[in-house]
Amino acid sequence: MVDQTHLLEKPPEGASADWTIAQGWDRYTPEEHAVWDTLYARQIKLLPGRASKAYLRGLDALKLSEGGIPHFDELSERLMKLTGWQVVAVPGLVPDDVFFDHMANRRFVSGNFIRRPDQLDYLEEPDVFHDVFGHVPMLADPVFADYLEAYGRGGLRALELGALKQLSRLYWYTVEFGLVREDGDLRIYGSGIVSSSAESVFALDDPSPNRIGFDLRRVMRTDYRIDDFQQNYFVIPSFDELLRLTIETDFAPLYDEILPLPAIPVAQIVEGDEVIHHGTQAYAMRKR
Repeated sequence: MVDQTHLLEKPPEGASADWTIAQGWDRYTPEEHAVWDTLYARQIKLLPGRASKAYLRGLDALKLSEGGIPHFDELSERLMKLTGWQVVAVPGLVPDDVFFDHMANRRFVSGNFIRRPDQLDYLEEPDVFHDVFGHVPMLADPVFADYLEAYGRGGLRALELGALKQLSRLYWYTVEFGLVREDGDLRIYGSGIVSSSAESVFALDDPSPNRIGFDLRRVMRTDYRIDDFQQNYFVIPSFDELLRLTIETDFAPLYDEILPLPAIPVAQIVEGDEVIHHGTQAYAMRKR
């Protein structure tokens, strides 16, 4: 559910029919493990008091603090005991139907490469740090794990109904860049935030972006940026409520309702929004 620029058209040589490959853990160099450790150390200083309790519990339960790039087999063994999920390596961005099928069957696809030392702050294609550090701790939470499985099933249906763009916005504004209310405060849980040192601060502290109460129809009509900080963050009341909405909503009539409607532009406030913080948009204006 990210930029499809690097999407492969067919499984490359050495990949299985389902696009999975061996992680190749033994081939990681000391320098690559050091990149993981550098990124981990930087994020772990920022996240207490910022990340959701569910994310931090998952980080601890999966023992990601042990140092070096995690071995997917060991990680999957821990994850399977908690929520029945596993992590599988793929050679890059995979076709949508492959992505959704893995997710619907509780398999989280991850790249097996890691960024170079000069790419610590931005990488166009998600690497193993984004995928594992960013996504996998949330899969240790039973409620969020159920949400991702339901999303995978919904993705396969969205492909049939021609509504992939609308459903991808839901993934973007929850799984990748979601905020949640906890104990009266806002906390981050989206992988694109928790794996980024700059956005971990920007999403909660900067006056520029809007922070808006989550509404399913609103989210599925809202455009997003793939190459910069978000200017809208949507806040769910709880993971239980996110799961409930996903399971109880019949998406087919919802697609019929919103497909003819224009997309809501990035950073726009619309009538009916629960505006938790009306952003100044100062960051967006500086970038023009």
